[in-house]
Amino acid sequence: MLTAFYYATTHLASSGTLAPWIAALHGVPAPASNVEAVRGPNGAFDLSVASAAPAFDEEEQQNIAVYKKALPSVVNITSTEVRFDFFYGPVPLTGQGSGFILNKQGLILTNNHVIENGQKVEVTLSNKHQYKAQVVTVDRGHDLALLKIDAPDLVPVTLAETSTGLMVGQRVYAIGNPFGLSGTMTRGIISAIRSVRSPENGNPIEDAIQTDASVNPGNSGGPLLNSKGEVIGITTMIASNGAEQSSGIGFAIPINTAKAVLDDFAKYGRVRRPTLDIMTLPINPDIAQQIGLANDTGVLIERVFPGGAAEKAGLHGGTQRAYEGNTPVMLGGDLIVGFDGKEITGPEDLSEEMNSKHAGDTVTVTVFRGRKKMDFKVTLGDAKDQPQGPQV
Repeated sequence: MLTAFYYATTHLASSGTLAPWIAALHGVPAPASNVEAVRGPNGAFDLSVASAAPAFDEEEQQNIAVYKKALPSVVNITSTEVRFDFFYGPVPLTGQGSGFILNKQGLILTNNHVIENGQKVEVTLSNKHQYKAQVVTVDRGHDLALLKIDAPDLVPVTLAETSTGLMVGQRVYAIGNPFGLSGTMTRGIISAIRSVRSPENGNPIEDAIQTDASVNPGNSGGPLLNSKGEVIGITTMIASNGAEQSSGIGFAIPINTAKAVLDDFAKYGRVRRPTLDIMTLPINPDIAQQIGLANDTGVLIERVFPGGAAEKAGLHGGTQRAYEGNTPVMLGGDLIVGFDGKEITGPEDLSEEMNSKHAGDTVTVTVFRGRKKMDFKVTLGDAKDQPQGPQV
């Protein structure tokens, strides 16, 4: 008996002979397989080979469906910049990123940092055909760029109706060209919805979609998709702590921001970013207590630009010079605490509300002037026409 037990456990179990018997005991049908003999100069052995390809489960079918739907719309973007070496010889520098097709007329959306400073921009479709691209317009503030190519039979993506209402835990997919490996799809979930600052220009990305889907250099500008294959965001950066590869924390610009940019382009032929024409100082409870403000949070107006939206509406900038560390600031201006009925606790809140508006819109700005709470009607200016310097 001991000999039989030893033989069964060391020979029959390892070879798979017992599998049908064990499956039968548990009421599980054994997978059908064929035995194929392999013979050669070094000997002969048998292989168990499945008699048919396995069926995909429901999750795999969804992954495949998303990939097949979106892949024809995702492009590889190559940007070439010519610099000069120590001996004034031209040295071409090439960068790569991703993008996606918006319509059959050849409009393509990507990140501005993918094509910035590029003297030559080329787009490679999923069918490997390559086309020279024209830069139609850029929005450096939102790190977005609109390209155009002349190509037949283009397949546009499907944009999600809105990125409002996205939930943490929702499944997402990223398709792009990480490290130049075209047509790569990764999957994950939405890890958070938060405001972050772009490393390219320091501007805030409001309601950025944080995901653990693997995102690497080359994914920038590619689509972040929901389980229906609809674009909910534009993959734009990773938190890598200097490793320049995925650490499980990637961020995408929400599609609502991109739609606002596209709406500006459709209406005006360029991006018109709204502005209040002010310089500001963020306020927290400590600062508010030190300078005796009427509210613990908000955005203090340090300066209003002459002829700008805020000055025309009657808002006031600071009149008293002070220092925050070694940085000079102007105190005594209006403290913004509300914008069209929404509470403003800091610059992120104000930027978020501004991103939902257009130049020329009239909004209600609520401020404390001293201890008095006041409302002002402000017609937003056009950021293209405002003076240089840090401002909202």
